[in-house]
Amino acid sequence: MDIRMASHGYVRVGVCTPACRVADVAYNCEQIRNLVAETPDCRFFVFPELCVTAYTCGDLFFQPLLVEKARSALLELAAFTSEHRVTLVVGAPIAFRGRLYNCAVFLSDGEIRGVVPKRFLPNTQEFYEERWFSSASDLEATHLEWEGQRIPFGDDLLFRAGSMPDCLIGIEICEDAWVANPPSGRLAVAGATLLLNLSASPELLGKMEYRRALVQAQSARCLAAYVYASSGPGESSTDLVFSGHSLIAENGAILAETERFRFDSQIIVADLDIERLVNERFKNNSYGSSRSEASFRVIEFSLADLTCEQLLRPVVATPFVPQAVEERAHRCHEIFAIQTTGLAKRLLHTGATRAVIGISGGLDSTLALLVTVKAFDKLGFSRSGIETVTMPGFGTTQRTRSNAERLAEMLGTSLRVIPIDAAVRQHFADIGHDESVHDITYENSQARERTQILMNIANQVNGLLIGTGDLSELALGWCTYNGDHMSMYAVNTGVPKTLVRYLVSWCADAEFSGAIAAILHDVCDTPVSPELLPPHENGEIKQRTEDKIGPYLLHDFFLYHAVRLQNRPSKIFFLAKQAFGGDFSDPQLLHWLKTFYRRFFSQQFKRSCLPDGPKVGSVVLSPRGDWRMPSDASAALWLDDLHQLEGVVGEG
Repeated sequence: MDIRMASHGYVRVGVCTPACRVADVAYNCEQIRNLVAETPDCRFFVFPELCVTAYTCGDLFFQPLLVEKARSALLELAAFTSEHRVTLVVGAPIAFRGRLYNCAVFLSDGEIRGVVPKRFLPNTQEFYEERWFSSASDLEATHLEWEGQRIPFGDDLLFRAGSMPDCLIGIEICEDAWVANPPSGRLAVAGATLLLNLSASPELLGKMEYRRALVQAQSARCLAAYVYASSGPGESSTDLVFSGHSLIAENGAILAETERFRFDSQIIVADLDIERLVNERFKNNSYGSSRSEASFRVIEFSLADLTCEQLLRPVVATPFVPQAVEERAHRCHEIFAIQTTGLAKRLLHTGATRAVIGISGGLDSTLALLVTVKAFDKLGFSRSGIETVTMPGFGTTQRTRSNAERLAEMLGTSLRVIPIDAAVRQHFADIGHDESVHDITYENSQARERTQILMNIANQVNGLLIGTGDLSELALGWCTYNGDHMSMYAVNTGVPKTLVRYLVSWCADAEFSGAIAAILHDVCDTPVSPELLPPHENGEIKQRTEDKIGPYLLHDFFLYHAVRLQNRPSKIFFLAKQAFGGDFSDPQLLHWLKTFYRRFFSQQFKRSCLPDGPKVGSVVLSPRGDWRMPSDASAALWLDDLHQLEGVVGEG
């Protein structure tokens, strides 16, 4: 299913490091045209500083022949943009009123739409730019007059794509990004979502890492996309070497970068999510309160839209779980530290030296138990003060019960085994419920009986009841109201299900060993289930959560994109197709995405009265933290957005 890029807020940008020859304008422009012609699925291209002439011309910049040839080449490239329906931003020397300026030239619609001169000219160590160029601060005019065309000139220019008004482009040049107060900051405050830097950055030991960090940081600070195009090794090597290290960043993440030290032309292409950047700014009141002292001229240009099936940007299937093993382990360590510290603080505040936790042998209660154990260790409390309670019922299997009991014993906690069958049957008799009817009353009665037991034991031992439910369950409302939904401190409330499994596995490898680690790995291999329905005849779990509500892998993906990035449902569907490929069919994705939205809206009332619990990542649903939503909001608008896809993908 092809989609229009602009309809989902994407702009495709090509960042080029062309092969070059010093002072050979014809050759350099040929390389520019070749890169564009070889990349037909892109309409917007950014090239390095002074790429028309090369950056390292030195005193040849004083030669009128070179400057005049560069001017003619710009007019030719402008005509080229009309022929190929592209937009180019190239670097060239511009002569004006007896001064020479190092400029970025914006070419589109067959014209030179604007010229932006460099403001900060490095003139220390290996740099001598003030020998040849004047700064934008010296400029006394607002326009150039070339062959009857009046061209906007100055570093107060912003360029807006007519087909996507939120794609507002600001430009700075090389050194501008390395100063204490870069122009890109005021450009972003003025609304620029896409920041371009045309650069010629020589390579030095350690500079690559610093350059990458600088680009990442500026894109994050400005809540913008930052495109950095740098000159390659075709530049003069008289005293310096240029590597051609170009980068594309978006809000602190590097989307693409070139291979360094290549003499042939290179291009990297990425799809930038302008819609996301605008939304990030909506949510950030620090950005909203920023003010720009300067005024800017906005120039419209035409940016041809593209259709595509595949995005040129990473779309990971597990946004909460890093793919790299080392990064994942680091994140698990951080989350576990946040959880244990949060619980330790609550224990200190309440003066409690006892804790109560219901354990089932499942993932969530196991993680909560491990957090509690380490919090007690941190405070120097005896683990015997942890009252672990396992409450076998109608659906409990031998596997989960055994894992729960053995784990509690090996960890040195106090263990109580309290079967709930008789108490629940008495309750059924009291309310007149037929035990053979396995409906929601049958299931929730068990959950509420367990919570009643745990609450009362907490009162009995003067302890704190530790909640076990996770973020994904809260998003879907997959918890019993006033049952497992309630506790005195919920340590997993900020951890999504896909990450819970990795946390338990990490604990097995990093925090524990031996028989305890073996049990933890078996818990990770156990199907997710509330175990409220009787098991199969062979004793295996019959009730599997994901058969009922859908794969947590998908729901965590939907949650991240719906809450963290505020993407509309149709865009989430498109992104899910990118992330999951052939793992799920289009009808399956649509079916479970509808399920997510129906449940997410209908179950808000459970999230409106959550117990306290620590935020560990960028998504949390606490009404006291990041998420404030009416419990009676309608899902119609979001479901209607998905209904429009039904004719294309069918029903799942």
